[in-house]
Amino acid sequence: MIFKTQTMQEIFSLLEERLQSNETICFDVLDPDRCIGFYAGEKLEVAGEVYRCRSLRTWMELAQLLGCIMKVPQKCEEALVRLTFERITDHSFHIDNITQKKEKYGSSSHFARIHKMEEAAFLYYYRQALQNITLEKRRRILDLGVNRGDEFEVIRNMVAPQHYRKMELIGIDHSQSAIESAEARFPENNVTFRTHDINTLEALALGRFDLLISIGTLQSPGIRFKPFLMELVQHHLQEDAALILGFPNSRWIGGEMIYGAKAPNYAMSEMSLLFNDVIFAKKYLQQKKYRVTITGKEYIFLTATRIAPKSRKRIL
Repeated sequence: MIFKTQTMQEIFSLLEERLQSNETICFDVLDPDRCIGFYAGEKLEVAGEVYRCRSLRTWMELAQLLGCIMKVPQKCEEALVRLTFERITDHSFHIDNITQKKEKYGSSSHFARIHKMEEAAFLYYYRQALQNITLEKRRRILDLGVNRGDEFEVIRNMVAPQHYRKMELIGIDHSQSAIESAEARFPENNVTFRTHDINTLEALALGRFDLLISIGTLQSPGIRFKPFLMELVQHHLQEDAALILGFPNSRWIGGEMIYGAKAPNYAMSEMSLLFNDVIFAKKYLQQKKYRVTITGKEYIFLTATRIAPKSRKRIL
């Protein structure tokens, strides 16, 4: 099967049909290296044949939209490469049946295999968020849903050792095994981990913080996001605090980070609940005099920093 001048609509429909009865499909396309500088769908003549140009990224995104991974392209002719799409296995922590719910994200769980910081699309926007809140200014940092401490690892690597030692980092998670893994990774005296339900955060009497981080935790089913966020801002943050909140817009399936939030009762990606929470957080924090930015793709990062009050001119 060779795609030369077919439109993406034609290709999409044909591959969708083939995948109904095949776990793997192969087809030949114009070598994406020849398409550099061309927009998708532009036509290019090579050795007397006309092809539509498409980048490697376009083919990879098509594979994911069809529920597949794309294997490494193989050269088959001078102008062509052979692409192989293979269905992604359904194995995922999202559907794991865990008897101890607190260990759904524990050190022996499927979730423990996931390393978000090894995904460039996650790490880039998280690092950008840390830069936006001027990480060097922060002294007391709280991470809710810290798991094994991946967010702290990036912080440790981003700041100078002497500055890092002056920070106080506290991570909280309801999984005992995840906390034990975090403690093994961070033996430093300035880092503390607690196994606790964040719904009763006030019971720990931790004081106030100048940076709050929470990635994919505040949208958990057992947390009432809106009142909980307001509680955090009003009672657990310092006057000049900053926040980094990560909202999942993806699922982890078969070794892949798949774009798109999955809502109950929808077969497709449906992002109403995601954006409802993001927009609420943005408006609420703006009312509290925070400057808010929203970035990201597979994870939406909301970053908020306090707006410094304008100095009043003295009236003589």
